[in-house]
Amino acid sequence: MPEPRRAHARAAADPRKQSAWADSSISAVAAGFLAVLVSLAGPLTIFYQAAQAGQMSNDMFASWVFGIALGAAVAGIFLSWTLKAPVITAWSAPGTALLIPLFPSLSIHEAVGAYLTAALLLLVIGLSGGFERLMAYVPKGVASGMMAGILLPFGLNAFKGMGTLPLLVCGMLLAYLLFKRLLPRYSVVLLLVAGIAIAVLIGQTHFGDVHLRLVTPQCITPAWSWTSTFSLALPLVLTTLSGQYLPGMAILRGAGYEVPVRKVVVVSSLASAATAFVGGITIAIAAITAAMCTGRDAHEDPRRRYVAGIANGAVYLLAGLCGGSVVMLFAALPKELIVTLAGLALLGPIGVNLTQMVNAPDREAAVLTFLATASGMTFLGLGSAFWGILIGIVAHRVLRPVSTA
Repeated sequence: MPEPRRAHARAAADPRKQSAWADSSISAVAAGFLAVLVSLAGPLTIFYQAAQAGQMSNDMFASWVFGIALGAAVAGIFLSWTLKAPVITAWSAPGTALLIPLFPSLSIHEAVGAYLTAALLLLVIGLSGGFERLMAYVPKGVASGMMAGILLPFGLNAFKGMGTLPLLVCGMLLAYLLFKRLLPRYSVVLLLVAGIAIAVLIGQTHFGDVHLRLVTPQCITPAWSWTSTFSLALPLVLTTLSGQYLPGMAILRGAGYEVPVRKVVVVSSLASAATAFVGGITIAIAAITAAMCTGRDAHEDPRRRYVAGIANGAVYLLAGLCGGSVVMLFAALPKELIVTLAGLALLGPIGVNLTQMVNAPDREAAVLTFLATASGMTFLGLGSAFWGILIGIVAHRVLRPVSTA
């Protein structure tokens, strides 16, 4: 048994009551804070792009930020405290990417209805314990092809600002390479700082309008339609399971934390349903930032790393309450910075999914899924993510070898 697993097993058998205050450390709190900072620097930029595509007001976007931050905070603190493990929760970054091609033809009311549908489906999956069984119906290569197709446009868009603000985009690309070489763990955060610095130097920021502003949540009445269900809700469930829960649970278990999948899915789904009414998209276990809070950098003692999960939730809560200021900060930055940052922040997930796609035993089906999803096609009012996964599953069934037994 690896050392982290042995240490965590001892923690489970330890009769002493763990106190978050006694177990706290600067390294664990710093790890939780950094995980939020990376989310604000990377995945939140995708959310901002979705709000712009949907022509949402700044007040509405602030409400979205409040919803996703509140959901991640409550779920993460509760799970980390009760399971005594660094369970980092966040909103679904790949799922957020689904919104951009659907807006503005999809209304915000339909989007909220789709969020609730997805939360209900994930809750049923969690209660039934059918997570592994459901994912078995979707080949790993096909799921990777769909996720790569969803994320690819973000990577491509990272270079489009070269024509309007070449100094900013070139500077960010060079900074990304430098930080990735020297400080890969903090490269996204440092890239945000470098991008802001370059934007200030070339006079492309408007920080004079930024001030402290608490959020006013906007209650959104949900609406349901076949289009929102098949184009958003079902793909959102699949991307959340394959893009968040699968890698997120793998990271936790690889670090020695045998947390129950059912409890994590159920709690996250309940948080998703509660925050959907203010625009919060699906909450799930984090995949991108979880590694920051589960390794030795958080604490040498695996039994005390759960504090990083609690700290992460506390910082999320603060960020959500100050959602209005977060919106002002994004509005003060040039859109080229946001787009370039989002594309470079997603470079890792894009590469991982492309690799899994081309190395899959059902590569043809995976590539078909990728191409159909990346095309941005719509048919019968349904988006490319739905058709991509459907085409991929059909191709997998048709092309798989026929058993001679």
